[in-house]
Amino acid sequence: MQVGFADRSIMSSCVKPLIQSEGSPVVLLHGFDSSCLEWRYTFPLLEEAGLETWAVDVLGWGFSDLERLPSCDVASKRDHLYQLWKSYIRRPIILIGPSLGAAVAIDFAVNHPEAVEKLVLIDASVYAEDTGNLAKLPRAIAYAGVYLLKSTPLRLYANLIAFNSLPLNTSIDWMNVGRLHCLYPWWEDATVNFMNTGGYNVSAQIKKVKQKTLIIWGEDDQIISNKLAVRLHCELPDAVIRQIPDCGHLPHVEKPNSVAKLILDFVGEDSNKEAQSVSQV
Repeated sequence: MQVGFADRSIMSSCVKPLIQSEGSPVVLLHGFDSSCLEWRYTFPLLEEAGLETWAVDVLGWGFSDLERLPSCDVASKRDHLYQLWKSYIRRPIILIGPSLGAAVAIDFAVNHPEAVEKLVLIDASVYAEDTGNLAKLPRAIAYAGVYLLKSTPLRLYANLIAFNSLPLNTSIDWMNVGRLHCLYPWWEDATVNFMNTGGYNVSAQIKKVKQKTLIIWGEDDQIISNKLAVRLHCELPDAVIRQIPDCGHLPHVEKPNSVAKLILDFVGEDSNKEAQSVSQV
């Protein structure tokens, strides 16, 4: 999809919905250095249930055409998502962000509250203070680090700690899917650009979130402590929390049926309350 922002227009990658519903569209983000393919198991379940569902690649990651590389800092990621929403969706959305995608979602919801009806945050990485010392690395070292980031051994290790008891053949398959976008020639430049500009720091924005929020957390998350899920629940003004047993850091990949049910219940709860109110009149 063609998205114009800043001083250019880029061909942006996303999975568009097959249906357009009367309810609020659901927009799925992804985590750090990932793509919309994260949602390959949960997306069909949401769409089969009748939700108008979009899976969007965050600027700088995924499969968008970045041959003319724009800045991939936080403000640019936010503006790109807003222009996509403004051009193609144009209705308040249910915005869903896993891992670092939760920081993307919070930043977007606070800056563009008119665009977001509700939030869903999954194993949210929202308390890291930007990219820290990585932003100060010499460019040569930064590129060496980014090159390592797409290596097969590191990606397999990431799967080992991200998922709960994953068979080797599945881990290899998911690793190959997870690093597919890294094969684009501009991936290294985009990732280094993001690191050098500081990354996300949204901890001060959490209490400013006005939207009702569902927090989903894998009980066996080895990457982000469950204590931070409780902290997030306490700091968000209007939130509920649901944990998924026997599940690691990426529930929408590991337990798609459980995640889809939680999202569907959360999206439909207002409609159910309205129906109950009408029936009681």
